Amino acid sequence: MKFESNERQIRSFVLRKGKMTIGQKKAVEQWMSVYAIEPKEPIDFQALYGNDHPVWLDIGFGNGESIIHAAKKYPDINFLGIEVHLPGVGHLLMGIEEHGLQNVRIIRNDAIDMLKLYIKDLSLAAIHVYFPDPWHKKRHHKRRMVNQPFLDLIKPKLEAGGRFHYASDWEPYAIEVNDLLAENLWLRNADDKQGFSPRPEWRPVTKFERRGHKLNHGTYDLIFHKN
Repeated sequence: MKFESNERQIRSFVLRKGKMTIGQKKAVEQWMSVYAIEPKEPIDFQALYGNDHPVWLDIGFGNGESIIHAAKKYPDINFLGIEVHLPGVGHLLMGIEEHGLQNVRIIRNDAIDMLKLYIKDLSLAAIHVYFPDPWHKKRHHKRRMVNQPFLDLIKPKLEAGGRFHYASDWEPYAIEVNDLLAENLWLRNADDKQGFSPRPEWRPVTKFERRGHKLNHGTYDLIFHKN
């Protein structure tokens, strides 16, 4: 597997060689070829899933906990997860097999490149970005995923009424994203007060989030819909 450059210099992640458990390694060896794809042309979701159900895209899904939760809860939704880190991919593959989830597919690559090259316009019912790296230091803010170029990229990919859902435990970043989303008039905040939304039923409280709560971190959900 290689990452497409597509002349993109600044990435929102640093690819590290994380440790994999025996179960994750086994899942990658057995199930990667079944549930993961390496697109060479724009993806035909109906052909990929064998149905015309709505597609929810999760970018940077970590260990896949949120996708597993939602895929079990919504069997009539198709889920596409994009993640670069192999241990997380392995963990999600384990969950797919454990729960018999036939509505999940994976791409191990850079989400920005995949959106640019292989995701068709008006093909996504939802895009989720949960707990992206906040890149705390100011000199690293240019690495943050949710910025104006990212919003310009996802705008044509979402269908009318489609959802963008962002969650973070870093309040300054969440406030910055809320302000940015509010400036994009093609988006409408689901919260009547134009602020943060309650955690919806499709997003579980994750292991990462529980760890943050122990450190007295808040959690901030922003849910916007395409006008």
